Amino acid sequence: MSTSNQFSDTLGSSPLSVAIVSPSEHHRNAAINGLDRYPDVRIREYITYPPGNEAVAGLLKQQFSVVIVDLDSDPEYALELVHNICIDGSTNVIVISEKPRPELLMRCMRAGAREFLPIPISSSAMAEALGRVSSRKLEMPAAPVAVKHAPVEKEHGKMLVFMSAKGGAGVTTLACSLGVSLAQEFGQNTLLIDLNFPLGDAALNLGLKCQYSTVSALQSYHRLDGSFLSSLLVRHESGLHVLAAPSELSSNRYSNDAIFKLLRVARREFDYVIVDLGSRPDVQDTFTFDPSVTVYLVTQIGIPELRNSNRMIKQLQVENGPKLEIVVNRFDTESEGIEEEQISKALTQPVRWRIPNDYASVRRMQNLATQLIAEDSEIARAILKMGESISGQAAVPKKKKSLRFF
Repeated sequence: MSTSNQFSDTLGSSPLSVAIVSPSEHHRNAAINGLDRYPDVRIREYITYPPGNEAVAGLLKQQFSVVIVDLDSDPEYALELVHNICIDGSTNVIVISEKPRPELLMRCMRAGAREFLPIPISSSAMAEALGRVSSRKLEMPAAPVAVKHAPVEKEHGKMLVFMSAKGGAGVTTLACSLGVSLAQEFGQNTLLIDLNFPLGDAALNLGLKCQYSTVSALQSYHRLDGSFLSSLLVRHESGLHVLAAPSELSSNRYSNDAIFKLLRVARREFDYVIVDLGSRPDVQDTFTFDPSVTVYLVTQIGIPELRNSNRMIKQLQVENGPKLEIVVNRFDTESEGIEEEQISKALTQPVRWRIPNDYASVRRMQNLATQLIAEDSEIARAILKMGESISGQAAVPKKKKSLRFF
């Protein structure tokens, strides 16, 4: 009988199913290579640590035979994850590390991890670990083992990703306008990150001059923390914080590990993190399996835009993936020539937001850094409605100017 069959017979009739949780592609590949003796294994890669208890519960509902957790990308958070997965004793956890620390491994075992594997992982070491896991009888513990954790960090902020399937859809305009709205009209601690390389112009739209850029953070992501990130930001008059794209063209490409670290640190520091991705589908792997993220897919009513949006929607609609909201920009009911039913059919789901066409206001924003929500217009009201939906509150009422008679 093969090793794979022995493991399946011990834990049940279903084939071996393994979840690999690691922001590091190198660590995920190491775990996958160690599983080469299991030709029928079902592997699910999670390229982010699941944020919060809800994501952990969703992971458990997948009924994986084994969950492999990377300790190196964020040791303290990984430890919390191990504890939450193992809390009821229903799931086997194997932790992996390239540079293990004895005290951390001890804490992982106390939290419920059943095995540790150093990287690189040989197929024989993986088989032995799975064999030991399968031989143990899983029982509900009488009481959870007390684990000393680091101080619990504040709840992660919400991440709002703006992207399109085709350039020129107005992603940056909407991302900047919503950021200003959340900061100014709703009083939310908000950060805008411009990842629309190599031609991101969020800072230009906001009238900002920035000494540092997103590149500054990505190049030094290994030492990136809240204090370092804060030193790179510039503050808009609305209260919106901005991490701008580089002002000069750069051919450098940055790993998903670096981008994930940047977004994770940002969410620790801000209530809302708005990400301007432009039309960069290559970055979406950093949040594909994160149900706490909301993706705003910006499109226009045209055959090329709808076709490309349809393709992207298929990629984004994954199990336990981000929430997806369709935004039709420059919407004009009188001149589009495409029926609502055709639009819904092309996009495979209803349109959530319709942003009116207001060319003059948008050009003023781009040329003079005049913000869209500064005026009482249809486009400003549409953006405010988005802010109300996101924040769950009404906008702060503006003081009315009083008339004085002399």
